Amino acid sequence: MNHELDSMTLPTFQLDGKVALITGAGSGIGAGIALALSAAGASLILVGRSANTLSEVAELIRSRGGDARVSVCDVTDSAAIRALIQGLPQLDILVNNAGTNYPEPILEVSDAHLDAMLDLNVRACFVTAQAAVAKMRANGPGQGGVIINVSSQMGHVGAPERTVYCMTKHAVEGLTKAMAVELAGDGIRVNTLCPTFVDTPLVRNIVDTPEKEAALVANIPLGAMARIEDVVGAALYLASDAARMVTGTSLKVDGGWTAQ
Repeated sequence: MNHELDSMTLPTFQLDGKVALITGAGSGIGAGIALALSAAGASLILVGRSANTLSEVAELIRSRGGDARVSVCDVTDSAAIRALIQGLPQLDILVNNAGTNYPEPILEVSDAHLDAMLDLNVRACFVTAQAAVAKMRANGPGQGGVIINVSSQMGHVGAPERTVYCMTKHAVEGLTKAMAVELAGDGIRVNTLCPTFVDTPLVRNIVDTPEKEAALVANIPLGAMARIEDVVGAALYLASDAARMVTGTSLKVDGGWTAQ
């Protein structure tokens, strides 16, 4: 009996033969995504400012049988990140993860903090993605590629003491949609990954008392901060052929925060 399911190819999360570059890969979400993509078969290029932390992640990947190389680079140096990506022999996946936040009331936002967040969260995100697109196109017709811009639930809502951060992540959401439409003909898929608060040292510097944690968790219907392993599966999905019809969208890993 003929059936439309007879010829269906089951989705795969394997990334064998793919090369993935991850910015901000020395710790936290970036390091976790690196481990997940490596476990799925991708070769990794780990980018960040600290050779020590990047090397630790690379060694862990290699100890598990993976392939990883370290590239020390400040992504806010546009010439440096462009040169790094242009010099790669191959690039299939970009995880645009580097970012920062200085939570503070709007009237206390300094020009230095404003510039730092705009430079890293927006300008560097754009420049890195732009360079990746050029490299992916150079791979040849039909090769395509994947760009994952790590955004935030704050790219979809507002919050006190997050004016600049929300502004930058809303910008990343708009960039992602525009890129997805423009690059669809090249087979380059572009999406955002939008976590809630993830239990990392960076977040613990902000959520540094039981009272602050309780107030934060009260806004998450699932009742807890995310862990790194809660986020990396979403990145693996977006990077894989299982998401081949997913572009221009946001995958929220927010415990229900934005559903309220």
